[in-house]
Amino acid sequence: MLDEPLGLTVHSLPHPQEAAERDSRRTVAGRMKMLLVLAVCAAPVIASYFTYYVVRPEGRRNHGELIDPQRPLPGIAATTADNVRLELPSLQGQWLLVSVAGGSCPATCEKNLYLQRQLRESLGKEKDRVDWIWFVTDDAAIRPELAPALAQATVLRVNPSQLAQWLQPAAGHEIGDHLYLVDPMGNWMMRFPPAAGREVDIAAAKNIKRDLDRVLRASASWDQAGRPER
Repeated sequence: MLDEPLGLTVHSLPHPQEAAERDSRRTVAGRMKMLLVLAVCAAPVIASYFTYYVVRPEGRRNHGELIDPQRPLPGIAATTADNVRLELPSLQGQWLLVSVAGGSCPATCEKNLYLQRQLRESLGKEKDRVDWIWFVTDDAAIRPELAPALAQATVLRVNPSQLAQWLQPAAGHEIGDHLYLVDPMGNWMMRFPPAAGREVDIAAAKNIKRDLDRVLRASASWDQAGRPER
């Protein structure tokens, strides 16, 4: 065997700055792909909100007052009628029609509870997309005669000062005067005007029903009945 000189091929080493630039480009490309995937997933939600808030026929008006900016469910604890503790964000995944009052439930409270029940029932097959919530803000016992009417309600005791940092009444009113609407993502997005007098205002009830129908139609492409599994 002949001895031959060993041949070596010398390759230039990458310049550190060039390598850093390539890594940066790959990182930017990866982030853009991730943002594109998120945008595709969020598109139905964005489209439904754009339709409801922006693309409105001329002369269309809401009965309820839109909350801007929307306020997400706070991470505060509540207690069920069975003394089970839960965090308010666990209510996400359903539309929430909310009232607030002490356990003694005066006349305004009774009227709001009745209105919540009637509004939910009036939604027909869509009612399973809406939960009826009563936030009780004290330790007073709930009157036994209310129990049958609350069979379909979610009754939760909450700290009133903590709740007041999230839900707020219109100027000149108490927190218990209104009904409030929370979307399935947990955002308080609408406050309904208090009804006048002791009896349920039929015209106001029809207007609230119209607002509920609109938001349910606008969110039909992405919101389904029942909370998603976590």
